Amino acid sequence: MIELLIGAVFFALLALSLVYRIAVGPTSADRMVAGDACDSLLCCAMILFSMFSGRGIYLDIALIGAALGIIDTMLIGRYLEGRL
Repeated sequence: MIELLIGAVFFALLALSLVYRIAVGPTSADRMVAGDACDSLLCCAMILFSMFSGRGIYLDIALIGAALGIIDTMLIGRYLEGRL
């Protein structure tokens, strides 16, 4: 069971390292991709933590976060293209 917690912490640290790319990214497309990857990594971390703790609320939050992350990426992409 401790492996799940270690995996969740690893995913959270990877997402934290992407915050630098979000803040400093040379283009807005780089920032968008880093934000999407950060969202995916945090959802994976929440899924692993949900399995570790045995509570389903974290799984629900991860599912909602993943769904909103896809919508967010599509909206930002359309905005950058100038179609929004």
